[in-house]
Amino acid sequence: MKPVISVIQIILGILLIVVIILQQKGAGLGSSFGGDLSFYRTKRGAEKLLFYATIVIAVAFILSSLAGLVL
Repeated sequence: MKPVISVIQIILGILLIVVIILQQKGAGLGSSFGGDLSFYRTKRGAEKLLFYATIVIAVAFILSSLAGLVL
């Protein structure tokens, strides 16, 4: 059971890194071309999907880590 949980943690960790890097690329482009981030804006489309995917993957990673400790 431990090797299965370890593989799941590795996959979730890689997915979490990729999703976070994709979010950072989108946020950094506006400010690099003189954009001002002091105004309020809502998340739309792919940005919103990445945001929710990050939350889901992070929760799954934490739960798999706790399962690895218990089992």
